[in-house]
Amino acid sequence: MTMQLVHESGETYLETILILREKQDIVRSIDIANELGYTKPSVSRAVKLLKERGYIVVQKGGAIELTKKGLDMANKVYERHLTITKFFIETLGVDPDTAEKDACRIEHIISQETFEKIKERVEKQL
Repeated sequence: MTMQLVHESGETYLETILILREKQDIVRSIDIANELGYTKPSVSRAVKLLKERGYIVVQKGGAIELTKKGLDMANKVYERHLTITKFFIETLGVDPDTAEKDACRIEHIISQETFEKIKERVEKQL
């Protein structure tokens, strides 16, 4: 499944699971709800869809794990997020909080071509 076939909200959930997993041993639906400020029913629906599409597995105790497919997608989204944020801050001089918020929106809709150009620019600045 290509990135375009996963909705923005699905990408956000996968990215959030990845980030939470780096901070804690176990990620549950309640952790995602708390992190994103979403309701438990909303998170439950999203988790069900991501599970059906093969992006996550839910263990008996409620622990959510990314599958290889889910991890690949989460890493792609997270890379876009970090790269675009860095571009906004270092190249354009945008305030870090604003850069973070804008990157979070743009990471889901930007074309691969534009992202690659931004990434090239950021890597040249290293």
